[in-house]
Amino acid sequence: MSTAGFNSQNGTGTGQTYTNGPSQNPVAVQQLPGGSYGMTQQPTYNPMQAKAPAPLGPGLYPSGPYQPAPPVSSYQHAPPVSSYQPAPPGQPLMTRPLLGGPPSHTPPQSASPGPRLPPPQATPPPPAVSSSNYYPNPQQPQHMPPAWQYNNAPPPMGSPSSMGTPPRGAMANHVNPAASSTAPLLPPSAAYSSAPAAHVSHSGAQPPGPGSPPTSLHGYIQPGTAPPPMNPMAPNTYQPSRASYGPPPTGPPPTMKPTAPPTGPPMANAKPPPPRADGTMAGNGPQASNSHNHVDNKMAGMPQHGPPGRHLGHYPSLPPGYQNTPAPHNAPPPMHPALQAATQPYTQAHQPYQQPPGGPGPAQLSPSLAAMSLQSNTPESLRVVNLLQERNLLPPSPTPPPTPCLPQDLQKINCNPEVFRSTLTSIPQTQSLLNKAKMPLGLMLHPFKDLSQLPVVTSSTIVRCRSCRTYINPFVSFLDQRRWKCNLCHRVNDVPEEFMYNPVSRSYGEPHKRPEVQNATIEFIAPSEYMLRPPQPAAYLFVLDVSHNAVETGYLNVFCQSMLENINALPGDSRTKVGFITFDSTIHFYNLQEGLSQPQMLIVSDIEDIFLPTPDSLLVNLNECKELVQDLLKSLPTLFQKTMETQSALGSALQAAFKLLSPTGGRMTIFQTQLPNLGVGALQSREDPNQRASAKDIQHLSPATDFYKKLALDCSGQQVSVDLFLLSSQYCDLASLGCISRYSAGTVYYYPSYHHQRNPALVECFQKDLKRYLTRKIGFEAVMRIRCTKGLSIHTFHGNFFVRSTDLLSLPNVNPDAGFAVQMSIEENLDDLQVVSFQAALLYTSSKGERRIRVHTLCLPVVNSLSDIFAGADVQAISGLLACMAVDRSATASLSDARDAMTNAAIDSLTSYRQSVLTIQQPGLLAPACLRLFPLFILALLKQKAFRTGTSTRLDDRVFAMLQLKYQPLVYSLLMIHPALYRVDDLTDEGALNINERTIPQPRVLQLSVEKLSREAAFLMDAGTVMYLWIGRNCHPNFLSQVLGVPSYAAVPDNLYLLPELDTAESQRTRAFIGWLRDQRPFFPPMHVIREESQLKSTFMQNMIEDRTESALSYYEFLLHLQQQISK
Repeated sequence: MSTAGFNSQNGTGTGQTYTNGPSQNPVAVQQLPGGSYGMTQQPTYNPMQAKAPAPLGPGLYPSGPYQPAPPVSSYQHAPPVSSYQPAPPGQPLMTRPLLGGPPSHTPPQSASPGPRLPPPQATPPPPAVSSSNYYPNPQQPQHMPPAWQYNNAPPPMGSPSSMGTPPRGAMANHVNPAASSTAPLLPPSAAYSSAPAAHVSHSGAQPPGPGSPPTSLHGYIQPGTAPPPMNPMAPNTYQPSRASYGPPPTGPPPTMKPTAPPTGPPMANAKPPPPRADGTMAGNGPQASNSHNHVDNKMAGMPQHGPPGRHLGHYPSLPPGYQNTPAPHNAPPPMHPALQAATQPYTQAHQPYQQPPGGPGPAQLSPSLAAMSLQSNTPESLRVVNLLQERNLLPPSPTPPPTPCLPQDLQKINCNPEVFRSTLTSIPQTQSLLNKAKMPLGLMLHPFKDLSQLPVVTSSTIVRCRSCRTYINPFVSFLDQRRWKCNLCHRVNDVPEEFMYNPVSRSYGEPHKRPEVQNATIEFIAPSEYMLRPPQPAAYLFVLDVSHNAVETGYLNVFCQSMLENINALPGDSRTKVGFITFDSTIHFYNLQEGLSQPQMLIVSDIEDIFLPTPDSLLVNLNECKELVQDLLKSLPTLFQKTMETQSALGSALQAAFKLLSPTGGRMTIFQTQLPNLGVGALQSREDPNQRASAKDIQHLSPATDFYKKLALDCSGQQVSVDLFLLSSQYCDLASLGCISRYSAGTVYYYPSYHHQRNPALVECFQKDLKRYLTRKIGFEAVMRIRCTKGLSIHTFHGNFFVRSTDLLSLPNVNPDAGFAVQMSIEENLDDLQVVSFQAALLYTSSKGERRIRVHTLCLPVVNSLSDIFAGADVQAISGLLACMAVDRSATASLSDARDAMTNAAIDSLTSYRQSVLTIQQPGLLAPACLRLFPLFILALLKQKAFRTGTSTRLDDRVFAMLQLKYQPLVYSLLMIHPALYRVDDLTDEGALNINERTIPQPRVLQLSVEKLSREAAFLMDAGTVMYLWIGRNCHPNFLSQVLGVPSYAAVPDNLYLLPELDTAESQRTRAFIGWLRDQRPFFPPMHVIREESQLKSTFMQNMIEDRTESALSYYEFLLHLQQQISK
């Protein structure tokens, strides 16, 4: 079945506005006609653009003190991909002459990304070609498409693409299938276009396509219209002008003339065409080169010929918050490196933000803000760092995210970066300036995060802008007591009479002191107009695999015991409903109707035409039927104890569960232990174990069927979210099964090799995760919309959700552990603005039946110089956004393209810095201090489990790592990318934290290199979702006895995962530190104690990102590679 009929990130938008409750009609599966959100004439730089390969030169790395070992014979040398490079003297930076004939359009051919360290060649290689650039080149053929085609109008279904057919099945979450199989010349990367944007705008320079259908601002196809034919594409990104890899550079790099920022009005300032008579916008056909975030074009770059040349590594996981900027005023004490913000209480107290009537608001702050330009004094973030010379770049203690350069009164009330964070804390004035910086512009959100302090406002009047519907916030301007100016669309609004009264001070006539104008994060109790039906009750349905394989794992005992322990802690009220379904080759329902003496099992064996035997007694009121529910939970583990049924009809069980939950909405929780092999949704194994360590492209990262995605869309339409717990030791095709959670705003939990006896560490992890899952806060029937200041556009979303209309994310359930990311572009020049704002509004029903709105508002300055943009770069947020984009690139194009694009992102940003910001050219690999860790994070991503090649990685493990990178909030995903390493055999109280009368040692973070290990010591590695305690062979006996409780190294058990609770200072310190790390995340990372002989040693060593392996470069080699590309 084709998936092309499902639109946007998570399927199709019905074009309808949000309905608070089950839709009357099932979710339509029509295509959006591509609202071409954010389309302007200014093309965008995209670091996720793969580049064409170039033959290797006499040596990839300069010879010198570091001599790389000869390549391993099993890896074939592949021509590396040429990367972006400065133009030669006398040639403008923005154009590159064609080299040879026009580019061919061959599907990408993957090649071995093994070590590219060839023997010297006697003859120079032929010149390389590059398939990516960031600006239109007048010398190019004009028929080529832009690197990524966002939201172009869809062609008739089934039209062939000369660039190769995109993968079947569900698309990446931010993707718009409306552009899949768009036209001949459309690359695979374009096959999945990005999501609709918050601001619908079209380039005035691009006439509407001849066949453009009338399209509403919501982007759904009007009745009776057909997708238009494809127009010829605008200037493309094929720039075959880069020189090939030549001999290692000798002497200082060539002098490069810095390029000044462009002057004059950029093309991105083009005004949108006037609306048509029917209210639709012109220009919905294929656009000129789009103006999305410069990183997009890279992520979706042209496929390349032959083997890519930038597959430079592969391992898993990332660490602390590394920003070399001063801590903000009143900074809290240092905490764990990437999780510093995760446990701090939310301290957005009512600030004394005095804005007198008629006083200057953010829109009138030009003199004061302009005076704060970062160029007056070179900040620490712009300090020049030679990466090849400064070895110890990891800060020993965590550093906070960069602080936006705002006036003090605005910065005090700005949104907490734990909740709302931008990749650039200084927003460029124009898209062309953003393109020149070659860094992605995007937002990282954690909107439903557990907050210790959250102002809640109950009011019959929620003040919003009449034009753009922005909620009043701290960054609006009060013209006088009766009028306020919106900080997003700049419309002047009246202040309602009720808003004149301040409930906090109980005073009248000071609207600027209301809580809504004093807190960047606030929650409203919504009045009745925010409801289209009474708020739904909390409804929980558990669907349990009870096949022989499931019973063998022993998970059923753990689940039932956990449910019995936490049944009174389930979020809800007197209306809470609960139900259970079990399945193997048949479906088992449980009648829990009040009045029965015991639960009644009802078996439906007709799995092809599933039905509910007693619809009214399967989902019951928990309070009324609690005893029956408890009886069922006590009997379930023994009920199937002797089953020999090996088949799994998961698809039919899901259909039954959907029918049961549809009338109310709610949460469906699936427990699955094997590959579904019976009935609808049956799957077959697609993994070849012999290819797990392949250096070639990885296959089967996309779903094998669209059954699970279609069902997820149906669930989303009925306010049902699906969470999947996968407990399996065998391949389960998570790429297919994961769609059921991904498109219904659910979560995937994965426990590979789970067994109640053989893997006790995972059992403990499952128990802790399940308790958190059952008892954490939950929001039902939710929607989220992100708005931004006029001139900015949101065009791509990342996370688990479904896009119901252009910019409305449908979240049947929202949980406090879910993160989201968005990519942005600049549609109109921001010349007349000093600040811009972003607002995320989450409307949800609490488990108590209240309709609530949580609003977060972020304010950032606008700058007009590249140095200011670089000074405000948030390297952690940039790396997190690139990871999301690379996951999508892997699914829509290939893993090799994603790897190349990430490498190019580092090359291009450092090239831009060297050419356009540095005033004095120096030899070496130079970076501003704020980006000094960027190459390290990129290398860490290349070696992360999701993207690595050449190292044995199970397909489900790889897919799960990709799902986590897309779904986890930034603060947690950072540790998965770059783990934190600590020495723990010599913990002291020096510099320790005191939390709740506990002393928490604070060891320094070490580099991820074997050279930091010592056989005389013990080291703790925190990789986010798992921890390793590595014990050296000659570790001090005192540590072994005082912490591990063993007399010698040889006595350390093989499968030790719990530290004994010994009454020693060393034991208390170690356990306090590990417990503190665990407490800062919502999931439970198991800990493995490993010796040098342990089987897990290889996994531990794979996280040593800075070291070289047979299939991946060391950090130093990677830096040399970057230097060679930048200096060419």
